[in-house]
Amino acid sequence: MIDDRAMNELRIYFGGRLQENVRMANYTTMNVGGPAEALLVARDAEQLAETVSKLWELGLPVKVLGSGSNVIISDRGIRSVVVINHAHNIHVDIHSSPMTVWAESGALMVNVGKKLTLWGLKGMEWAATIPGSVGGAVYGNAGAFGGETCKNLISVDMLHRAQGRGNWECDRLEFMYRSSNIKRNFDEAVILSVLFSVEKGDPKEIEANIETFRKRRWKNQPPGASVGSVFRNPPDDKAGRLIEATGLKGKRIGGAMISDKHANFIINDQNASAQDVLDLLTLAHDSVEAQFGVSLIPEIEVIGDWEKLPDFLAPHSNSKEVE
Repeated sequence: MIDDRAMNELRIYFGGRLQENVRMANYTTMNVGGPAEALLVARDAEQLAETVSKLWELGLPVKVLGSGSNVIISDRGIRSVVVINHAHNIHVDIHSSPMTVWAESGALMVNVGKKLTLWGLKGMEWAATIPGSVGGAVYGNAGAFGGETCKNLISVDMLHRAQGRGNWECDRLEFMYRSSNIKRNFDEAVILSVLFSVEKGDPKEIEANIETFRKRRWKNQPPGASVGSVFRNPPDDKAGRLIEATGLKGKRIGGAMISDKHANFIINDQNASAQDVLDLLTLAHDSVEAQFGVSLIPEIEVIGDWEKLPDFLAPHSNSKEVE
């Protein structure tokens, strides 16, 4: 909890930028989540760095959220200062070798894909179908249709509480399937901007590839408010197939439902609570483990003030911060 002294310091330093008792459901794609006691919006990478640095200086807990596409926030809210990352700038350099696109961490991957299409640059067509932010994509090594963030990434401008600000090259990030060194090992680090490599391509071919990917996504993934895929695919199998095989496809708890189109998606279609979503997530995990001996690893982050979390979702069980 943020005490009165700290809240007064926030009011004095940030003035009109500070928002209090903000409903976090409005900042997540699942549309669930209770209040944040204090919330700030960062409009560019420099403001993001300055904001987080000041909060650390004040000794306050910080959560940085991008698009909110991979998080479930507790109904009881979040006892941190939430910083909403709206650093959206994107710049293309066709004169560098290799050609590059620089994007602030709050930019949407979809918009990166659109920008590259306009320039006739290939190599990241898959990004045009990813709903999350650039920072979140790096943090979780997002990917689709054979593409992955790590395959295009050159470097990351990152702010670390203990190590300061610096440029991290790709090999230092130690990417794995849907994971990075940042996700696994750094409690207090914030991605500010990212540099990707791309190359010249045929605009018509690029547009055709993107359209193919979009159609595949529309065909296979359900509409509605969700966090995307909730579990990583285990080796040589699919999380959705395993959940469906337990008979849980279409299962409801409260206002949440395991999608009857793709079992690795949980949909909020009847004003679900975060607890409804958590209960379904736990049911799917435990059912697959009991029937197949496979412990599915979450692809999402569960944050905020929860009364109790199952072991597979407990803090630090898989990752340490949300981007």
